[in-house]
Order: sequence, then structure tokens, then C-alpha cells
Amino acid sequence: MTSILTNTSAMVALQTMKGISANLNKTQSDISTGKSVASAKDNAAVWAISKVMDSDVEGFKGISDSLSVGSATLTVARQASETVTKLLTDMKGKIVAAQAENVDRTKIQTDITALTKQIESVVGAAQFNGLNLVDGSQTSVNVLSSLDRSSSGVRSSSIEVTAQNLSTSAGDTLTAGGGTLTGATNVGPAPGIPSVVFGSPVTLDGFAFQPGGTGALGRTDSGADPTTLTALIAGDRISLKIGAVEGSYVVQKGDTEDALVAGLKSSLTSNGLSDTDFTLTLSTGQLEVANNTNQAVAISASATRGTGGLAGLSTIDVVNQPASALQAIEGMLKTSIDAAAAFGSVQKRIDIQSEFVGQLTDALKTGIGVMVDTNMEEASARLQALQVQQQLATQALSIANQQPQGLLSLFR
Repeated sequence: MTSILTNTSAMVALQTMKGISANLNKTQSDISTGKSVASAKDNAAVWAISKVMDSDVEGFKGISDSLSVGSATLTVARQASETVTKLLTDMKGKIVAAQAENVDRTKIQTDITALTKQIESVVGAAQFNGLNLVDGSQTSVNVLSSLDRSSSGVRSSSIEVTAQNLSTSAGDTLTAGGGTLTGATNVGPAPGIPSVVFGSPVTLDGFAFQPGGTGALGRTDSGADPTTLTALIAGDRISLKIGAVEGSYVVQKGDTEDALVAGLKSSLTSNGLSDTDFTLTLSTGQLEVANNTNQAVAISASATRGTGGLAGLSTIDVVNQPASALQAIEGMLKTSIDAAAAFGSVQKRIDIQSEFVGQLTDALKTGIGVMVDTNMEEASARLQALQVQQQLATQALSIANQQPQGLLSLFR
């Protein structure tokens, strides 16, 4: 049956044409925007995933900037440490020269003082954007290094950089724990001054470490508190002076009482304490001093919080104590070398992480593109096919609209 009121063929052709037009509009939009998923209505799931990854890409851009700043900061600190190492090496050469008897130690001391001031200048200037990792103003800093996403959520992670104290500032005097003298009398060089006399040995003992136990802890170790002046930590300086000769020792991480007194004995001997006039005897955690002369000699002990790894520079004296100066410079040289090595290791890690973050960002961008970008070759072919389909649909609709015209011939 043919009806002039309902043209089924035209209706079918019209629906087909609408579908082709919708697909054609979508393809043209894909080509013009370059995205096959430009909004949530195109594909809600893919769009949501792509937006989360987009936010991560932006986050990694910030992380890349943080790593760049961290690397630059460490470059300054490392170069400062290497420069200090070179200056200390030059200083060691002069101290070694001062060990000879026929040299002008006063002029050598002048050179050492100048080098000390230069080291202080280098340490003070080694800052990047206001952050100095070598002057003791920082204990550690965190460099933002990653954005970690898991099923439980997202969190940031950091690379910890431990600061190295290469300042020459000396610390406060310890009130306890740095060793006490027992057996000393007040008879001797001056009233009220502790002294050691013939037949009455003096004992140095009573050392204490933070936080208790047998080993001194470093400043970055758990439990060590530089503000507590009643016990030793690594870097503290202990001294024992007998007459005009003074011996000193810098506490190292893991030292015991035996190590302290052995270091003091070695320093006193190296600095010229007469083994004929005085007998130094080591026992468990103790150093006994016996005076073999008939004249009382002043004796004193002290301990200071050595806040700076190079705090001993200001007390180096090649004029009166060349042997002690040589011993001291060795320890400080090791401190600066360790600092430069530590900065170099962390900087290498940061540079590796920075390279990885760059590669990861590129991978994320590629993944987002695979999900939402338009395949232009495929879109081009689809556009041509849809244009042909649109032309054919137009012709089919035209034919369907002409079908009722055939009914006129029945009424002639």
C-alpha cells in the first residue's frame, strides 16, 4: 500500500542522513581539535583517566623544577667543599714545612691565618637562593623528587640532603661529660689553680656520651642533641693542658672513653710533653698523669661543643705546637673530603631522578595522546567516506520524496 500521508522510504532515508551528518560532524570536530575525546560526553571513562594523568604531568613539571633547584644548590655546596679541601691541602703543605726546625714558623703562621680567612669566606658565600648547606645553619633539607600514585591515593616523596658543617666557629663549653680531674691539688704555680705534684698522680676520667652507652653519636643520629652540654657527641673537642703543653682530641662517631684518652696522650706527646718529667698511663677510660719533678705544674681539662667541622682552624699554632697542628689538619681535611663526597653522591642521585622524571613525563604524555588524540589518517579516510555517504543519502531522500508523485498517474 502506498500512502501520501506516510512516506516510509523518506523517513528511513532521513534517519540515515541524520546519522551520517552526526558522524560527519564528529569527524570534522576530531580533525579540527585533534582530539577524539575532547569532553566527558565523548567517552567519560577515557576522559576521566586522561585528566588524572594530565594533572600528574603538571605535578611532575613542578617536581622537575624542584630537582633542578636542588641540583643547583648541591653544585654550590659541592664546589665549596672541594675548594675548602684544596685550601686545606695547601695549608697542610705549610704545616708539614713547619715541622722542620730551621724555618720561619711565624711567617708560615701568617700564611695559615690568611688561608683560614679564605676558607671562612668560601663557606660563608656558598649559598644558593639563601640556602647554605656548609655553614652549619642547616641540618638537612628535603628535595621534592616524585609523585607516587597507588590504589590508596597519591603522595609526594623527597630526597633528603644532609648538610655538612664546615664552619670554623667553636661551640659552647660543656658543663659535664667532657672529663674531670681527680687527685689535683691547689698547691703550685698559683693559689687556687689545680696542679699535679710529685707523688700525687692526677686522673682524667668521667666521660659521658649522648645518649648514654659507649659510643658517641653524630649530630644527625637519633638521640644526639647539640643543645645538651652535659655529654659528648661527635665533633666535640676535649683538651688537657699540662704546664705549657696542651693536647686535644676531636670526638669521632663511635669513639669510646679509651679512644679519647689515647688520643689525648698521643697529642700531648706529639706536642712535646717530656716523657721524663711526666708519665702518662692509660687504663680503662682513664688517663693518669704523674709528675716526676719536684716542681708543681698546672693542669686543666676542658671540652667544647665543636659546632663547626673546621673549628680547630682558629687554634692551629705552628709556632708553638707544630705537631699538634699536623694532627689537627688531617682530621679537618678528612671532614672536608667527606663533605664533598657526600654532596657529590646526593647530587648524582638527584640528577638521575631528574632524568627519570623527564622520561616519565614524556611517557605520560604519550599515553594520554594514545587515549584521546585523533588518528588523523583514519579520520581523513572516514571523512571522505562520510562525505560520499552524505551525497548518496541526499539522493536517496530525493528519490523517496518523489515516490508520491507516481500516484497522480492513477487519477488521470
